[in-house]
Amino acid sequence: MEILLKYYNTSMKLNNEALKDRAFWEKAGIALPMFDRNAMIAATQTAPKWVHFGAGNIFRAFPAAMAQQLIEDGIEKTGVIVAEGYDGEIIDKSFSAFDNLTILVTLKSDGTTEKKVVASVAQSIRMDREMDALKKIFASPSLQMASFTITEKGYGVKNRDGALYPDIAQDIKNAPSDAKSYLGRIAALCHERYVNGALPLAMASMDNCSHNGDILLSAMETIAKGWVENKTVDGGFLDYVRDKSKLSFPWSMIDKITPRPDDSVRGMLISSGLEDMQGAITSKNTYVAPFVNAEETQYLVMEDAFPNGRPALEKAGVLFTDRETVDRVEKMKVCTCLNPLHTSLAVFGCLLGYTRISEEMKDADLVKLIEGVGYREGLPVVTDPGIIKPADFIDQVIKVRLPNPFMPDTPQRIAMDSSLKIPIRFGETIKAYKNTGKNLSDLKLIPLVLAGWLRYLLGVDDQGKRFDVSPDPNYESLSASLSGISLGQKGPFRAKLEPILSNSAFFGVNLYESQLAEKVEKLFSDMLAGPGAVRQTLISALEQA
Repeated sequence: MEILLKYYNTSMKLNNEALKDRAFWEKAGIALPMFDRNAMIAATQTAPKWVHFGAGNIFRAFPAAMAQQLIEDGIEKTGVIVAEGYDGEIIDKSFSAFDNLTILVTLKSDGTTEKKVVASVAQSIRMDREMDALKKIFASPSLQMASFTITEKGYGVKNRDGALYPDIAQDIKNAPSDAKSYLGRIAALCHERYVNGALPLAMASMDNCSHNGDILLSAMETIAKGWVENKTVDGGFLDYVRDKSKLSFPWSMIDKITPRPDDSVRGMLISSGLEDMQGAITSKNTYVAPFVNAEETQYLVMEDAFPNGRPALEKAGVLFTDRETVDRVEKMKVCTCLNPLHTSLAVFGCLLGYTRISEEMKDADLVKLIEGVGYREGLPVVTDPGIIKPADFIDQVIKVRLPNPFMPDTPQRIAMDSSLKIPIRFGETIKAYKNTGKNLSDLKLIPLVLAGWLRYLLGVDDQGKRFDVSPDPNYESLSASLSGISLGQKGPFRAKLEPILSNSAFFGVNLYESQLAEKVEKLFSDMLAGPGAVRQTLISALEQA
């Protein structure tokens, strides 16, 4: 390390002052922003257009990078204000500490990298400390869009039983000014805009969940209705939330893989002479770093519903269309062309001892598996959006994106919250077979993946070694249902499996009513025969598919 720093004759931190030494950044191969950052910040403070909630990696690698492109091209003068309401330490440790700068490292499938400083964030805000600053921004007539990447879980206001979460219930009892939950504070900001003239605004979710705009709208309606009923706000606020000409909730489909910052990327940046690249873990167990690594491919399709105008994001690659087309694109991706393949690799990657998605793509059996799930079983019932060809999309996924050896993505990350993903990623295809009269017996590999998921939940790999099942809100109950099942046992396991396989919450359908449960039961049993049984079951299923 000392030799490297002597070679560069300096070490550099990521901050505004360091950007003045353009020779250093050029030597390091890191592109600098090509605009007057001080002017951008001043313009944003005077007339903010865009606030983003959720200060994670996907924001820094995608929306923030698009904002930078628009500024550099002279299309926009203002940047983005980012706010974080779940883990405020993200702001402290990966924004404020680096003057709101980020190094974006794009990892291309041909082995090259593109590195640049993203400087489009004009201000970063901790919602637990700086709500007054956000209220001022939401009172501004110039504000056009509040966008969100807070994860699907972030929109929840009720538990599975339909009861309000305690923090949401408490916020509804109180006035908007006393809101403490993430969504409660967002609703309070909408109320601030309402009392300042019922100003129009687009509330644009960019999270990877179906009909994301409606999910956000439902949360805002729940809180607004509660406040109206408790007479802490006037009835016009609920009307404002529901008036699409005032407050819109456009749908979107986003697609870009942004794994956790990788050690190899960190090492590359340190070797360039950069300091403070080590990263940190917050008290809420969020891993943060001053850089983000991401794949080159990205898609953002948005419903063009912005009552106060919007940044010219179409000039940064966003596809604006109508709600029905967004829905078709989302279903194409989530139900057929990407997400089911990801989950298939996640389940079998964990069982077969893989720690990189790209390494799985060197496994001929796993490649055949996702080809079968995608091309053979998914494409016959794919939703064709018209603006993107499904066959081309899936070709790029299988041939370019997933095999990219420079993308440090893991099956363990993809396996997170799998019980929430499976009903959409596989259940919708099963429903489509039923609704179109196709023969459900043609589905051979999707049942294999479902059986593999149940086998994965045991937390024992194909060699009999224990592993940590990735976090999942339903893991405790699922694990309890499967308790007592161990490697080497012989079935039948119906008594254990029936409560799960018949639960449409987990698969989108009752698998017994869809003629697939018995197939899943047998495949699950086959995978428990002993060490190596997962691999052998996989091979046999591929031969019969």
